[in-house]
Amino acid sequence: MQETPQFKPTLSLLDATMIVAGGMIGSGIFIVSADITRHVGSAGWLVAVWAITGFMTLTAALSYGELSAMFPKAGGQYVYLKEAFNPLAGFVFGWSFFAVIQTATIAAVGVAFSRYTAYLIPWLGEDNVLANIMGLKISAAQILAIVMILFLTYSNTRGVQGGKIIQNVFTTAKLVALFGLILFGFVLAKESFWSSNWETGMQATNYVKDDAGAGSWLPISGAVLVGAIAAAMVGSIFSSDSWNNVTFIAGEIKNPSKNIGLALFLGTAIVTIIYISANLMYLKVLPLNDIAFAANDRVAVAASQKIFGDAGTLIIAVMIMVSTFGCNNGLILAGARVYYTMAKDGLFFKKTAELNKNAVPAYALWIQAAWAGLLCLSGGYGDLLDMVAFVVVLFYALTIIGIFILRKKQPDAPRPYKAFGYPVLPAIYIVLALVFCFFLIKMKPTYAGIGLLIALAGIPLYYVAGRKK
Repeated sequence: MQETPQFKPTLSLLDATMIVAGGMIGSGIFIVSADITRHVGSAGWLVAVWAITGFMTLTAALSYGELSAMFPKAGGQYVYLKEAFNPLAGFVFGWSFFAVIQTATIAAVGVAFSRYTAYLIPWLGEDNVLANIMGLKISAAQILAIVMILFLTYSNTRGVQGGKIIQNVFTTAKLVALFGLILFGFVLAKESFWSSNWETGMQATNYVKDDAGAGSWLPISGAVLVGAIAAAMVGSIFSSDSWNNVTFIAGEIKNPSKNIGLALFLGTAIVTIIYISANLMYLKVLPLNDIAFAANDRVAVAASQKIFGDAGTLIIAVMIMVSTFGCNNGLILAGARVYYTMAKDGLFFKKTAELNKNAVPAYALWIQAAWAGLLCLSGGYGDLLDMVAFVVVLFYALTIIGIFILRKKQPDAPRPYKAFGYPVLPAIYIVLALVFCFFLIKMKPTYAGIGLLIALAGIPLYYVAGRKK
């Protein structure tokens, strides 16, 4: 009889850490500081937004370490929610993961890859419209994003080893490049704006446009400041997201009960240090106004031009191409394992529960690629961010609430690793996450609301899937 393919635990601690760091670093750190600065308007609050995001990410990652040690198998967050709450909670996450969280992130990263490829090959830009189908304009950039997604999907159907090599090479390259950019920024920039930028301190202001389109900086405080911070954190949270992808591939990691928790800590700590350092470098080489109003929000391009002159634009373009390519490889590799686990429970397309001869869920990979490709055609990078940020933080909060529930439901279950700072740090994360979600849906109701409605649509779908099962 032919042997049924099984997941092979071939990924080391280094590989797992590269998946964490590589999935987190995409295009966000090069772009979103402009939008953050327009919302909070001072050097102190720019750094504070990134520091708050870093604290939340590290706290969540350390909390997930307990869950990954308890349930060291493929599926990650889907499994945690199912075990802590019920199968419905797991399904709603899995549905949201497929509909918005993972696929929209893959699409947004693909669009960013295309935007910066156009610096080198202008023909591949968003301005080159190749077709207009019933009012839907399809650009060369969108086609390139789809081609990139299809290529990486095909590569990952060939086995986890190929995906691992791509991930390690591209993640190492972008970590070295980012550390180099930060170092050169502090050493080579001819002019320093450090002192003048820090004169703004923690004096929060918000850039507001009037009906005529003219803008001005208005002082903010209290609830308005909290709302502005929440809106600003959309970009920083998106930039710091996907650290949990390593939990989805637990079945392919050596000694998962130990190595997943370590990889979560190491990966998120490295990226948090890089992100805060990069923003300190921006404050060194650019005036605050230039950070807020960098052309097309390309803060890293403006900083690189100050450091390297005219060659700076091309340097950043190549860095972002490398960064987004590696980022999407990790997202594509990990995401399909969630659909595989759902299908094993009878809650997703039956074929996605099968592994191919290379011991990977190929059918799940191709379904993911198809939906992410369609989302690429929507084109709205910022809109995708609003949808993803709201839904993903809401589920992070629910998952960490699950730690408290499991401590009651399964007090004697083996816990090789326990959540750091429990119960204080996990409780602080839950509060911060829910405050963020409340103010985000208040400040940006359209796309955050769409994200919420898509998640809630999973409830009736669960009962439809249950009846079929």
